[in-house]
Amino acid sequence: MNNPKLKEQVDSRRTFAIISHPDAGKTTITEQLLLFGGAIRQAGTVKGKKTGNFAKSDWMEIEKQRGISVTSSVMQFDYEGKRVNILDTPGHEDFSEDTYRTLMAVDSAVMVIDSAKGIEAQTKKLFQVVKRRGIPIFTFINKLDRDGREPLELLEELEELLDIESYPMNWPIGMGKGLEGLYDIYNNRVEVYRPETNNGERFIPLVDGDIPSDLPLHSDSLYKQVLEEVELLVEAGDVFDTAKIACGNQTPVFFGSALTNFGVQTFLETFLQFAPAPYAHETEAEEEVSPYEEEFSGFVFKIQANMNPAHRDRIAFVRICSGTFERGMDVTLGRTGKKIKLSNVTQFMADTRENVEEAVAGDIIGIYDTGNYQIGDTLYEGKLKVQYEELPSFTPELFMKVAAKNVMKQKSFHKGIYQLVQEGAIQLYKTYLTDEYIIGAVGQLQFEVFQYRMLNEYNAEVVMTPMGSKIARWIKPEDLDERMSSSRNILAKDRFDQPLFLFENQFAMRWFADKYPDVELKSLM
Repeated sequence: MNNPKLKEQVDSRRTFAIISHPDAGKTTITEQLLLFGGAIRQAGTVKGKKTGNFAKSDWMEIEKQRGISVTSSVMQFDYEGKRVNILDTPGHEDFSEDTYRTLMAVDSAVMVIDSAKGIEAQTKKLFQVVKRRGIPIFTFINKLDRDGREPLELLEELEELLDIESYPMNWPIGMGKGLEGLYDIYNNRVEVYRPETNNGERFIPLVDGDIPSDLPLHSDSLYKQVLEEVELLVEAGDVFDTAKIACGNQTPVFFGSALTNFGVQTFLETFLQFAPAPYAHETEAEEEVSPYEEEFSGFVFKIQANMNPAHRDRIAFVRICSGTFERGMDVTLGRTGKKIKLSNVTQFMADTRENVEEAVAGDIIGIYDTGNYQIGDTLYEGKLKVQYEELPSFTPELFMKVAAKNVMKQKSFHKGIYQLVQEGAIQLYKTYLTDEYIIGAVGQLQFEVFQYRMLNEYNAEVVMTPMGSKIARWIKPEDLDERMSSSRNILAKDRFDQPLFLFENQFAMRWFADKYPDVELKSLM
């Protein structure tokens, strides 16, 4: 590495995803972080449907209507010398595939937990994906402005359910209507919930672990209880260990309220100290590409159509893994060997976008796409010639036959289906002999979003016929005999024309395996 400017730029990047169960407050905390970074002037809340204030990171119309995130959004801002890239992911389990791919493009993760509900099913599932990657995990226990569970109980659940050490960076002084503040263990201060009760000062420095005795809070019974709890935590809890944090074996835990913007700034400032800069990415050849490598490379982890409905645009999101992107540069698309000039490239600042002149490893850029890219594609400059690891793809469990309601709108229908398939919003199959369209999804809500977007973005009304739950298994083309198909296993082909069977149930699949013992059945993941 002989380019100190590139190293300095790369080392200033912090790229992370926010994960949680639906409604734990993930999008709200994203809003507050954007507010601190100056990317927005007012934090919208997903609850504010009547006011017309929607979360700035929920750009899709159906997200605003439902008050949930159904697609990952990417936002960037600068804070205290760091360039921060946030990826806000869908919490709803029906959109896990989008979230899983997004987690391949980040260097750390922030897990948001509802203080009243604790660790919920989707949080646990997403945590396990992050843990497998061995990247740092930071925990924000949210909604202190409401009554919730005891903090010690929440820490115990974290350690028992997720099998990870926890270290509380701060500790709540009360909760709900009785919330007084946070005892900030790491920063050696108390953060006051209502600064007007402390002459307008938000922070009270600690001296020998205590606040001045002349302050009203000092004699508060809640505060005295917190002193005892903190003493217990310091003596009996896990020791703060940056090495364990770096490999995802210990999670720093922060308490706060995203809705009232309490504890969020402290979290952000401390997080930026310990979150890692971009790391080396592994290729399919099991080699690592350093983020300080001077030639540009990156991979497409997401494609999104119609982010601006007025322009019918389509964006391929690229995580830069090495080198410097410069506007107008020529790169090679690894899958095809085709040379492409990167002229029209954007970065996202909440609900606005800006043309990018330059970006480095760790940054996420959006490339306007006319149909060149697929999820998982690698782009590289010059002679680097790398192919990054394949991104995860799920085997769908639910299937529907789909057709255009108006035969005069076949062109819009086909365009919509193929664009949404390339996004990874749904998976597309055809019956083997008749070429009828079948779409597959992990969850029912994906079908609803598909139907909504086909009508509203492509003006194509669709007729969907439920096929119910099926077990999809691929076979090698050379093993295929069309006579293997029966009423209990539909023969189909995927969008790459690879054959597969859709089995009615486990019994039908076992029957097939017994009848054709030499035929290997494969799933995606």
